[in-house]
Amino acid sequence: MSALETANMKKAASIFSQSFFLLFTCAVCSSCLKDRCTRHFTVYTPVMEKLSTLRAGVKSLPAQPMEQPGKIFIQGNWIFVNEMKKGIHVIDNSNPAHPVKKSFIAIPGNIDMYASGNYLYADLYCDLTTLDISNPSNVTISKFLTKTFPDKVPYTLSQDPDSINVITRWVGHDTVADCTSQPMIYTMCPNCSGTGLYTASAYSSGGAKAMAGSQARFAAVDNFLYAVTTSTLNIMDISQRNNPVQKGSVSVGWDVETIFPYENKLYIGAGSSMRVLDIKDPVNPVQLSWNGHWCSHDPVIVDGNFAYVTLHAANTCSGTINQLEVYDLSNELSPVLSKTYSMKYPQGLSKDGNLLFVCDDGLKVYDATIPTQLVLKAQLRAGDAYDVIAQHGNAIVTGKQGVYQFNYTDPSHIYQISSLKY
Repeated sequence: MSALETANMKKAASIFSQSFFLLFTCAVCSSCLKDRCTRHFTVYTPVMEKLSTLRAGVKSLPAQPMEQPGKIFIQGNWIFVNEMKKGIHVIDNSNPAHPVKKSFIAIPGNIDMYASGNYLYADLYCDLTTLDISNPSNVTISKFLTKTFPDKVPYTLSQDPDSINVITRWVGHDTVADCTSQPMIYTMCPNCSGTGLYTASAYSSGGAKAMAGSQARFAAVDNFLYAVTTSTLNIMDISQRNNPVQKGSVSVGWDVETIFPYENKLYIGAGSSMRVLDIKDPVNPVQLSWNGHWCSHDPVIVDGNFAYVTLHAANTCSGTINQLEVYDLSNELSPVLSKTYSMKYPQGLSKDGNLLFVCDDGLKVYDATIPTQLVLKAQLRAGDAYDVIAQHGNAIVTGKQGVYQFNYTDPSHIYQISSLKY
């Protein structure tokens, strides 16, 4: 065999080998592409109920077990604890050493609340419900303010509760689709977790001090009640406590979680920012400043010239930040981040005098005489602490395991006085 023939045979073998390799590679890649185009979906469909049916479910019931507690509000000797999307537990705290569950107010879809005098305001999905709580164990309905929170219902012009269908929950089922033969399908499932609301202390004017926990979305200043959704600040005139009137709403972002009133301002906590609104004109808030941060849930409280913000990792956007931030508010148009403190997984917080209370791996109590030089005074066991309200030497803490109360009249000797297990 000549050298030329040998060279031609080698060339033919090489071409065959390359062709075989390309065909094999294409076959493998085709298989890979096919596998990659197989998509797994969870498709959600809404479950709806008539608003009139849901309203009929508002009533006083005997005390109920606490299973999924949420927000907390105190007024005088009463503690109100939200049961997520079901209603409100009423607790008699006349003797903090022995709190007693007195009744349960069934309110479908309820997450937030605020009390002023003898009236309690609570969300019922899209409605604002006004209840007479002169007798907290046997409340009566004063008014339903229809579609106060329109983001909770499909769009409709109707005001008739019999023709308004409310999305009460979402049912999901898993499915698989091949993207080479079917179009991609995306479904929206707003607030599938059932909350959409992780949320700052609020004060009533006159009489006994009322306070909401730092996870609240409702706050009142004088004769106006403010309530935030994920993107909107709703404004209600409550000068007639039994007859709230909606005065308007303004856009305040897209991932709003908390609200805290202080003097003539509202501090709005969102997943990516803290906003400061001027409410000198109560029905026309004006944004003064905006401070951004990485995606985290962030209750905020204010005292004097300082704001305290806890950031805890938010699974919805894979956040990893867990810290306490202190902002200097001397210039209301440009708050300055003055100090950051590392935390384990902080949530609610409260402040009384020079003491700062933070729910983080139990309850941490700091001497905040100098806000940028916090001194840890105590770390107390309080289960999986979620929120805290501190006033008059008594700190009330809520969490997944119960309601705890601590006496801090002597900051050098803080001790537990009771626990109300769920």
